[in-house]
Amino acid sequence: MKKFLIVLIFSVFSLTLTAQSETTLFDKLSSLKGISDIEKLDSKNYSEKYVMFIEQNINGNSPENGTFKQRVIVGFRGFDRPTILVTEGYSASYATRERYREELSELYNANLVVVEHRYFEKSVPQPTNWNFMTIENSANDLHHVRETFGKIFTKKWVATGISKGGSTCTYYRAFYPNDVDATVAYVAPISHAVIDGRHEKFLLKKVGTKEEREKIKDCQVEFMKRKSKILNMLDTFSVNHNYHYYVPLSQVYDYMVLEYEFSLWQWGTPVSTIPSKGESDIVWFKYIVDMVGPDYFASESDNTPFFYQVLREFGYYGYSLKNIKKYTDLKDTKHYVRDIMVPQEMRNTEFDKTVYKFTEKYLKENDPTLIFIYGENDPWTASGVAGWLNCKKKQNMQVFVQPNGSHLARISNMPENIKKQITSKLDKWIK
Repeated sequence: MKKFLIVLIFSVFSLTLTAQSETTLFDKLSSLKGISDIEKLDSKNYSEKYVMFIEQNINGNSPENGTFKQRVIVGFRGFDRPTILVTEGYSASYATRERYREELSELYNANLVVVEHRYFEKSVPQPTNWNFMTIENSANDLHHVRETFGKIFTKKWVATGISKGGSTCTYYRAFYPNDVDATVAYVAPISHAVIDGRHEKFLLKKVGTKEEREKIKDCQVEFMKRKSKILNMLDTFSVNHNYHYYVPLSQVYDYMVLEYEFSLWQWGTPVSTIPSKGESDIVWFKYIVDMVGPDYFASESDNTPFFYQVLREFGYYGYSLKNIKKYTDLKDTKHYVRDIMVPQEMRNTEFDKTVYKFTEKYLKENDPTLIFIYGENDPWTASGVAGWLNCKKKQNMQVFVQPNGSHLARISNMPENIKKQITSKLDKWIK
């Protein structure tokens, strides 16, 4: 009986502590200025998890232009733990999932604050004025999040993001160099033009082996030789999925063939997956749709905000016609983002290189606690910092490239020696 009472008392005490912890976090979140619509989320990886909205100025520090609500997801590990700020480049819906986990948060048992990028999904200003969709305004959003949540999460902060999110956290660090204690940018492009120009050379001459590049070229040629038959399948597929395009389907198909090369290397797909020439047209059709979904080129894409950014400041990659020039009616591809990816009202957007120059200067002249991670075979690495940022004389900032790696390069899948170098630096900055 005595043993039973002890167990009962301990259980009640534990439940009380848990309830107090939850109440404390919820109350603290509720007390933050500009925070609203807090909802509890289920989580397998955090003791508490919430989704909420933070009020942001539509235009930097100019409240006269109005405000909008930006979605934020918070995962809790403890007030005595560091906090990982995920600078998402698109929608943050994935972070609401019960099993969602983030690499740095797992490595350092850290709190998590995921910020959905402005103008995506739940974080779209109404009315939508595209003039305020800028990289600097995105950095201002993150700064306001950092200041707001920093009132309850008072230990060290790390900004991180993947792909466009990696670019976002890099720009954020340049605009607000003292906001966080460390930054980890994964596979982040830092492009200097709408069509950057470095990716095409990378794909034609540098990536993989000559034999692999030849196999990919042969595959693209085979796609073009089968175009008339596959195009009929693509037409039916597009109708069934209610896909519409800004250009004729014939052009969409040619762009899918061009995109195929980029996609294969980006995701590290082995060339051994290429069907044999003896396979049916259906097999070849399924292969290209699996590798390059036609929805990527559809006018109803959720990525319209991104491609507006591409035209204005972010930049992107181009396509070389060299491998399929004999088989396509495309004369050039230099305006494909404008012609295919955005509606008419965005097509006169002019590219502004100011943020690129500002960020390049910041990285070259300073030594922030910043780690870049890239994959050797990822085409995005061509427009990353690995090719021009010299860190030999820097004590903090470093660039790490995963041998034969893809867009999936992470700390966890790095070779052991590189992993140790990365975590050694992070330990000094975070612990």
